[in-house]
Amino acid sequence: MKLATWNVNSLKVRLPQVMDWLTAHPVDVLCLQEIKLPDEQFPHTVFAAAGYRSIFLGQKTYNGVAILARTTTPLDEMDIVRNIPGFNDPQQRLIAATLADVRAICAYFPNGQAPGTEKFAYKLKWIDALYDWLTEEMARYPKLALLGDYNIAPAATDVCDPCLWEARNLFSPDERAAFARLCALGLTDAFRLFAQEEKAYTWWDYRAGAFRRNAGLRIDHILLSAPLAAACVRCIIDNMPRRWPQPSDHAPVIADIEI
Repeated sequence: MKLATWNVNSLKVRLPQVMDWLTAHPVDVLCLQEIKLPDEQFPHTVFAAAGYRSIFLGQKTYNGVAILARTTTPLDEMDIVRNIPGFNDPQQRLIAATLADVRAICAYFPNGQAPGTEKFAYKLKWIDALYDWLTEEMARYPKLALLGDYNIAPAATDVCDPCLWEARNLFSPDERAAFARLCALGLTDAFRLFAQEEKAYTWWDYRAGAFRRNAGLRIDHILLSAPLAAACVRCIIDNMPRRWPQPSDHAPVIADIEI
């Protein structure tokens, strides 16, 4: 099973790129974030023609998540969850579905803006709610994958300039602690299961030639429960789409799992 995650920063703008990427990388599951479309505008027929079933939670202009899966499992057998149960949130940030015996969770973590702000407090509360819900989900689903844009660089090796980013949003101690707490549930960062090139990132600002200079951060992740981590044979970042015209500012992450 090939699992992938990609913050596309507007599916309306980048639908052709997503389709081109799926042609080149026919993954079994693709989790999308920041689709920025209301449900009635989601291009599910386009994906169906390519062999993918769509499960989505849209929102006009902002946020929105989706799971594309090559599966024939009926929707009513996927145990679909939209947003974190019990957490009152108008922002559409999470969708989950069971595909075969794998629980796939697609999440778009809040950005947080800056430590000390209301948006940062919301980010930490959102992650706390996610943690509580994941505790229950992992008890129900031993094979679980949490994929998405976490808006957190978990370690100094995931930041182009740790001294510059220290205590700033995306790399603050509180955010790194929240990421570590999720891992302590029994989740493993698939990318760090393998030897990787130095300065491997998934996001680069559009400004100041950040991608050209490789001034990026690794903030898009695939966390795997123990059975999936043990079966993972590869995890890579595909930064080629970041080189395309009008790209997303994020690159896809792919994990190969032998199950």
